Amino acid sequence: MDINTPESAMSGAIETKADAFDASFDIALRQDEAAAAIEALRGDIAEVKGRLDKVNRAAVRPVIGSAADGALEASPELKGFVDGYLRMGRETELKGFSIASPADGGFTVPRTIDTEIARRLLKMSPVRSVANVVQTSTSGFRRLISIGGTASGWASETGARTETASPKFAEIVPPLGELYANPSATQQMLDDAAFDVSTWLAGEIASEFARAEGAAFINGTGTNQPRGFLTGPTAAQSDTARAFGTLQFIASGNANAFDTTPEAKLIDMVFAMKAALRQGAVWMMNSATLATVRKFKAADGSFLWQAGIVDGQPSRLLGYPVIEAEDMPDIGAGSFPIAFGNFKAGYLIAERTATTILRDPYTNKPYVQFYATRRVGGQLLDSDAIKLLKIST
Repeated sequence: MDINTPESAMSGAIETKADAFDASFDIALRQDEAAAAIEALRGDIAEVKGRLDKVNRAAVRPVIGSAADGALEASPELKGFVDGYLRMGRETELKGFSIASPADGGFTVPRTIDTEIARRLLKMSPVRSVANVVQTSTSGFRRLISIGGTASGWASETGARTETASPKFAEIVPPLGELYANPSATQQMLDDAAFDVSTWLAGEIASEFARAEGAAFINGTGTNQPRGFLTGPTAAQSDTARAFGTLQFIASGNANAFDTTPEAKLIDMVFAMKAALRQGAVWMMNSATLATVRKFKAADGSFLWQAGIVDGQPSRLLGYPVIEAEDMPDIGAGSFPIAFGNFKAGYLIAERTATTILRDPYTNKPYVQFYATRRVGGQLLDSDAIKLLKIST
């Protein structure tokens, strides 16, 4: 620097260099702050990503007891019914839902539970799985069916027609009874959040209902319960000779068992039924009778029984499916161990759709009982649609 330079110029140069020096520190500081901000942002992104992963894993693998694990699908009505009433007994939580009052003997279960009970009944009740089931909204049900009498024929365009007769009708009024089940649980079970109360209760009720109605649809007396198809009158006459409501039987030819040609009697049962009704017909017998029938052979030595070759497909006898119903009688003198029929046309089940439940923590302490009821009825519909094998000469 020249010694003749003015002092003011020298101080300006020094200040300029100092400002540039300080600015370099500011740039470095801002770079550090930016790096710290980016690192913090990366941490926030990682945290959000972790939360999203947890949500996605929960959606793919639901917790035990969720709908994808076999549990009933949750809804506000179902949650209030299960958590409020079934678990804790709080009736006030049910006021906002379409649930009957306690004066009816209990609360009507939500549709979700009622549908699950009906689905399981269809799988476990042998007769229900093949019969004609109708839903009613009242305690009584009536149905008219035609039993003939209407004349018909052919005529030319201007030819005379014979006068048609009045058709004859029969009124079917299936007797109804109150079917009930009373499963029990401890309060400790109900307090366990992992215990799926609704699915457990639907399974218990369906199991008890299936056992009771399975016996009634076959052997019911018709007094405060369905009238079973085996409890009505029977005769050996064909369809044109029997009175309406009387089932036809084929005799086995032996007073205590099958005769020497049992396959012939089974074939007679099949072709004693009208051809139109044979479409959809099934065999029905218990496991003891089934063990005997599976050993029957045709004249050429082949077994009459044909096992189902596809999973889920029923085994067949003479080409028709076999339904195993333990409430059918055993082979014995005068019994009807085998039925062959189109039960969709031959037997009517009428039921009220609503199942009611009353929570009872007092009768059998320390257990909490759930008294479930349902109105169910049943009766023979078309006596031509079911044939019986009678152990008789």
